[in-house]
Amino acid sequence: MQRTAYLRHKLLSGIVRNEAQSVFGVKAGSSRIGVRFASSAKIVSSPVKRATNTSAATERNGPVVDKKDIGNENKESLPAFGSTESKDQDLTGSLFNPAEGYLQGSEWSTSFAGMATQPFESRVSEVLMAPIQENEIEIKPDGLLYLPEIKYRRILNRAFGPGGWGLVPRGAHSVSGRTLSREYALICLGRFISQARGEQDFFDEGGLATATEGCKSNALVRCCKDLGVASELWDPGFITKFKAKYCVEEWVTHAVKGNKKRMWRLKDRQWDYPWTKK
Repeated sequence: MQRTAYLRHKLLSGIVRNEAQSVFGVKAGSSRIGVRFASSAKIVSSPVKRATNTSAATERNGPVVDKKDIGNENKESLPAFGSTESKDQDLTGSLFNPAEGYLQGSEWSTSFAGMATQPFESRVSEVLMAPIQENEIEIKPDGLLYLPEIKYRRILNRAFGPGGWGLVPRGAHSVSGRTLSREYALICLGRFISQARGEQDFFDEGGLATATEGCKSNALVRCCKDLGVASELWDPGFITKFKAKYCVEEWVTHAVKGNKKRMWRLKDRQWDYPWTKK
């Protein structure tokens, strides 16, 4: 067997042909030798043919996908949150961008630093907790007493100085029906003071800019309660006395719709259109 295999090798290399005649009984170069060798030789796939078969399979079944790439073939490389290299975003139909960057790079978006560490100096406390002037108080038609938000800003400016206080957003705007809201934190002299959610109603998208400002002012009024600013307005005893002294509740008629309603006003004020007293 070893000699036969050896002779086959020699015959294929074209070196020894006479010895092959004595073993197989055929002349060198006979087709019978080629047939016997071909039937006994191992078939090795040609690289060219394999490549051709792969190409044909690709045409039938599509490109071959590596398993580790499954599920990632449609993913794009997105910039990190807060990155300046962001793609243009289509916010059509969206009220606000949910990825507002104010949450990045600002400790005051989450910090409570300086909270309740020590009281403010006496001068500041006196300004904040000073009794409010009764002639500055207003009343809403439903009977709610309030101090205009600009008054709160003036009190804070007297106490801390312009630039010594500020409101920091603690989250994105949210909308529930026709009410816009957002959470803010009041920071005074680098210290966290309080946190509150402001809200403001709006009637159409054209009024959103005004609603955002009203939302911020409402949060400021609520935050100032922790500083004692205009605290009388949350005192039931003060509210009852003030209404009895300075306010009146009357039946009024809507000039256009004709409906009647009981509403509050200050005694030194008159009803504004479209409300009239009949």
